[in-house]
Amino acid sequence: MRAWLRSSAIGLTALVALSGCGFNGAQGESQPADLSQRIVVDNFRAPVADWALASDAAVILSLSGCLETLTRYDAEKGEIVPSLATEWKQVSPLEWDFTLREGVQFQDGTPLTAEAVVTSLQSVLKAPVPARAFGPSTVSSVAAVDARTVRITTPSESPLVPYRLASVNTGVLAPAAFTGASTNPFGHCTGPFKAVSEVPKQSLTLDRNENYWGGQVQLAGAEVRFITDGATRATQVQTGEADISMSIPVSSLAALEADSRVKVLKSDSPRTATLYMNNGRAPFDNVDFRKAIRSALDLDALAGSVYEGSALPSTGPFAPSEPWAIEGAQTPRQDLEEAKRLLASAGYTPERPLEIIAIAERQEFADVATVIQENLKNIGVPVTIKTVETAAIEPDLFAGNYDMLLSQRNRLIDIADPIGFLTADYTCKGTYNLSHFCTEDYDRIIARAATTTDAQERYRLYSEAGKILQDEAVNVWLVNQQAVDAIGAQVQNYAQDPLSRYALRAVTAKPAS
Repeated sequence: MRAWLRSSAIGLTALVALSGCGFNGAQGESQPADLSQRIVVDNFRAPVADWALASDAAVILSLSGCLETLTRYDAEKGEIVPSLATEWKQVSPLEWDFTLREGVQFQDGTPLTAEAVVTSLQSVLKAPVPARAFGPSTVSSVAAVDARTVRITTPSESPLVPYRLASVNTGVLAPAAFTGASTNPFGHCTGPFKAVSEVPKQSLTLDRNENYWGGQVQLAGAEVRFITDGATRATQVQTGEADISMSIPVSSLAALEADSRVKVLKSDSPRTATLYMNNGRAPFDNVDFRKAIRSALDLDALAGSVYEGSALPSTGPFAPSEPWAIEGAQTPRQDLEEAKRLLASAGYTPERPLEIIAIAERQEFADVATVIQENLKNIGVPVTIKTVETAAIEPDLFAGNYDMLLSQRNRLIDIADPIGFLTADYTCKGTYNLSHFCTEDYDRIIARAATTTDAQERYRLYSEAGKILQDEAVNVWLVNQQAVDAIGAQVQNYAQDPLSRYALRAVTAKPAS
């Protein structure tokens, strides 16, 4: 993996770096820092599950500098490094022991102990909807060996347990966070920032953790705002209402790059915009029909128009530079005659318009849907478009009550290895299998990869699994995207994380005037 990360134009070197979100002072000054500074961060999603760690709420708590995990993935080194745990070892084929860092306190003043970690991790393990990286299918039990040792037991041998413990869903909260009917992170994290209040679905306010184990935190606090509209996030960083705006839409790039008050940060990311197709529902349950949809689309034109050249047309479920990419894979080319032939082979007749759902959090998807609608019209497939927020449509997606969906998945967001993405999204029992795809051959390959200790052999198996997905035209992978954030020109030392897991960590502030 390391070779791919370092070959990126800007790379993922900020993936887990301590992010500085301070304010410029004169260069070279040795004045004391102004510790009263606060900043505003615009994020594109809001927590929807009462802060449950097994949900995407853990991402919010992580990027806010509140939630920390036992291990951390260091993209520059290409390896797992210590965080709340200082060391770990596999003590038997099914057991891993993690040794906790000494002297760490939760923000409520209670100590970090093995029992506290067990309580937190068990809340994830027992969640009604398990976390994709850490659930009963991959973890059998969590137990305290002694005051500073946590044992993770797996149902089968797994070389990737330390990777799973770096997932934000395995972030650790104090036992008091779990005494009520729902998870309460307020004052119960270990990170440099303490969540103190929220306006539900609007914002989260954080103060400095005065007793942070990692040293003095040099910002007084922050406000993280949940703004799903990308144009609004872009505007607010221009007006100064926000200091940092994450996930900027392509349509706003030109204006931001021309504004001297703003810096635009871009980095390659393992994120692909995807046209999901419901393989469990007619007419998408026919592989020839799915291939016809793929043949009808002009991915080169899509990348050049809607994405204005800031994204590359996809070659499949992986980017070509990834070590598990399908060898020799090429971008599918538009071929309308072939698409019509495949439609005829599938026996398709347009009995009803098919619907594309475009998630509202990604502003460009409305335009992408329009382009796809026009492409499919050329082969006689009528399409309607609906734009809606992800949280509102997810129940229908999981239930299979949809035709097509425009969304995106970061292949390394669940766990910093493709096994998480390939398992959750495409195995028969995958917990994020929106495509409703299921074949025994694919599942066998993924099961084998999950127990393979040799990384190169594991990558070969990932490539083999990806080829099945491509050959079956499970989805249409459209473009490989960049992560794009915008910051006010006064912000210094902000380290961009293409996985959107970290925005506030140990930070710096401007010199006192």
